[in-house]
Amino acid sequence: MIRIRPALRALAAPLLACLLAGCGSGSGSRAGGETVPPAPTAGAVAVWASSSDATRKLSRQADLALGEAAAPASTDLVVDPARQDQEIVGYGAAMTDASAQLFQTTLNRAQRDELFAELFGRQGQGLGLSFVRVPIGASDFSTRHYSLDDMPRGQSDPALAKFSMAGAEAAQLPALRAARAVNPELTLMASPWSAPGWMKDTDSLIKGRLKPEHYGAFAAYFVRYLDVMAAGGLPVRYVTAQNEPDFEPENYPGMRLNAPERARFIGAHLGPALAARSQPVGILDWDHNWDKPNEPLTVLADPVAARQVTGIAWHCYAGDVQAMGQVRQAHPDKEVFFTECSGGGWAPEWGKTLGWMIDNLVIAPSRAGSRGSILWNLALDQNSGPHLGGCGNCRGVVTIDTVTRSVTRNVEYYVLGHVSRFVRPGARAITSQGGPAGMTHAAFRNRDGSLVLLVHNAGTAEARLKVRSGSKTFAVTAPAGEVMTLVWSG
Repeated sequence: MIRIRPALRALAAPLLACLLAGCGSGSGSRAGGETVPPAPTAGAVAVWASSSDATRKLSRQADLALGEAAAPASTDLVVDPARQDQEIVGYGAAMTDASAQLFQTTLNRAQRDELFAELFGRQGQGLGLSFVRVPIGASDFSTRHYSLDDMPRGQSDPALAKFSMAGAEAAQLPALRAARAVNPELTLMASPWSAPGWMKDTDSLIKGRLKPEHYGAFAAYFVRYLDVMAAGGLPVRYVTAQNEPDFEPENYPGMRLNAPERARFIGAHLGPALAARSQPVGILDWDHNWDKPNEPLTVLADPVAARQVTGIAWHCYAGDVQAMGQVRQAHPDKEVFFTECSGGGWAPEWGKTLGWMIDNLVIAPSRAGSRGSILWNLALDQNSGPHLGGCGNCRGVVTIDTVTRSVTRNVEYYVLGHVSRFVRPGARAITSQGGPAGMTHAAFRNRDGSLVLLVHNAGTAEARLKVRSGSKTFAVTAPAGEVMTLVWSG
């Protein structure tokens, strides 16, 4: 999760400039537009747009005419469905304890069901979120610090006799079941913020390292968790060994697990333990920032660990997004995911946040091979909580007011909506190239053959965009800062 305290000062210059300049939020009304059609009208291109001044928020625009392509021009943006890359898993955010508590206790059942239909469903204006991250035990966005096997100081439980999912059953698991009932395609990935304290050299959830003599018990802890989740109708598809393993928070659960330690733990313990299960689960290494690509590269240089690692997960809080492509180029057989970024009160400007997040959390990761993007909290309250330690001014995808029960859809909602509503699980990223200067873009082909082009005019002037795909072409004008999703039949 994001660190606004000392670690924020350590952010790499491009990200720091963006955050401090204000990559912020727009609040207020529900997404504009119409029901998403199962496929665009023949001969037309459907357009949804968000403007830098927030006057348009995922709003349906007039359809564009899809005509026969003329002679190509050097400024054309070319979409090539024949050149396919990674299969998409999905887009979403994290079901933290804080988010789940708000969904389950602040909202009544009818309100929650209506909001979940909007977030996870595909009918009407549903976003179709399909990829959710789940903390294993507490994060800073919990009202108490706990693991799934807590013991009094000085005592241990290597047989996991005290293992309990009671903390998760309070709100997180019921909320996940409700979300999965709306979207059966929901994919879960899970990450611990800390091993149980008795497994660590601090005998605490706060700070510390995993003791080598407890590597086996920690792997068994994962297996127990995954088995309980699967038995409860919540199968997990991916895990990471540790959230942000290069950081030890001062006031919430965390654990340092460096690359050599992760290689030993994954290669000799976690990997074999998960492989022995009847339901396979992929292991994603790193789950931390763009600034240290050598960390996952070191793990993948270990031949035993590399065989157990399915892919690499990334966060946004330091470094440059290009690190994702650097590691993928070195290991093209490994999957790529973007798994955490939060906006917050430090970044209040809608337009800057909209553009930065679309570019760095969706478009650039997709072009680097990412199979999906996950933002941080699905929901927080009007006080950026509940939380215990950690970030005190983070922002959720939605804000739920605990007094009025009103729901505010933040800029992150629209960032996700520009891709999750249109790019379905199982879609393929396809090649898009060219276009006018200052235009960023990524393209996808759904299983039904429909094509999706996400564009952002990152320039300071209006841009005239001509798109070619095979024998078809269309033109669209994008104001400065505009984000557009364009959909047409392939």
